[in-house]
Amino acid sequence: MEQLKHECGIAMIRLRKPLDYYNQKYGTLRYGLDKLYLMMEKQHNRGQEAAGVGIVNMNAQPGREYVWRERAMGTQAIQDIFANIFPKLDEIGLSEMSTQQAVAEVDMDAPFIGDIYMGHLRYSTTGKSGISYCHPFLRRNNWRSRNLLLCGNFNLTNVDEIFNRIAATGQHPRLYSDTIMVLEQLGYALDKENHRIYRQYRDTLSGTVLTDAIEDNIDMSRILSSTA
Repeated sequence: MEQLKHECGIAMIRLRKPLDYYNQKYGTLRYGLDKLYLMMEKQHNRGQEAAGVGIVNMNAQPGREYVWRERAMGTQAIQDIFANIFPKLDEIGLSEMSTQQAVAEVDMDAPFIGDIYMGHLRYSTTGKSGISYCHPFLRRNNWRSRNLLLCGNFNLTNVDEIFNRIAATGQHPRLYSDTIMVLEQLGYALDKENHRIYRQYRDTLSGTVLTDAIEDNIDMSRILSSTA
């Protein structure tokens, strides 16, 4: 196995308690966001080419955004990203609200505040440069259970073979990138898993109850193993 060196840096945070817990204990709903910033700065040397963050609010209501992504290029990418994020929170006066008001605002429409935080610092060893190749990569869908955010620290040595095999099936990858191919193949497997659970429950459940059942029963091991 190749040793880890000064290559891409990755940060991941999963808040396990409701957002109002962190607001009451630490006096801010930016607790996860502030921790992500700190974790990325601690790894600044791991990637000075570009950076990106992805945030998911698991409890957003329909009609409200629940996946945010921000990316930037250059050695000051981390500072640039959070310089874009923090003013958007200041605009809605989040720090001046009471706990109840602030949590309600997050549930409604506060950007970049959520339950899952992902950060990536890019140090490319192969592949192309540019904002389109910055992690995390995002696969959007109108169904929550079919959205994907992916960042990584890896190189696929047989990328040509994999790309040709995917194209031969009729798929049309938008970019020639190993991470994009991994993302789309995971997405394909995720779609199949959604269909499998849908067929299992469609005769007994419907509407949001069926949607919740699909989300609660997705088997990530099936998705990962089938893609691998």
